[in-house]
Amino acid sequence: MEDLQSLLEKINREGVEKAEAKANEIIARAKADADAIMKNAREEATKAKADAERAAADYTKRAEETLRQAARDTVLNVEGAVTKLLEKLLSNNVNKVLSDEAAVTALVADVIKLFAVKGEIAAGEKLAAALSAQLATSEQFKVVTDENLDTGFSVRLDNGRVEHSFTGQTVADELAKRLRGNLAALLK
Repeated sequence: MEDLQSLLEKINREGVEKAEAKANEIIARAKADADAIMKNAREEATKAKADAERAAADYTKRAEETLRQAARDTVLNVEGAVTKLLEKLLSNNVNKVLSDEAAVTALVADVIKLFAVKGEIAAGEKLAAALSAQLATSEQFKVVTDENLDTGFSVRLDNGRVEHSFTGQTVADELAKRLRGNLAALLK
């Protein structure tokens, strides 16, 4: 019976040892699997963090570029609006001066002094009448009416082949060209 008892104890011990070995093997495999899962999770988290940081940096860069573009567009819009306003004011003031008979007759007198040839002065109907009265004694220039001219006048030389325009629009355009560079520098 002792042999049987020792045999049973031996079988029991071997069974327990096998079970413990199997349990230790399962635990070791579970720990290895858990470590592998944790390692993969850390790698994925690190990759996700790097991707998120890259995406955030790209977004920030795009946002900064968009902001720079918006600022540039705003400056250009303000510059355009101010330029347009100043050109309108300039045009209005030039047209006002070139509608004044006294101012224009003085300008015409100065222009006639500059040209040593014969020609004609073209002006709108009202201004043409005033200039005709002033230049009635001039043999150098004759005054003609031009319905296309609202303000100012034009000087035609060489039988009309050469024309110098002193109309409101022409004078305002020339002045505006010279002012645009200075205006752009001021706005920047």
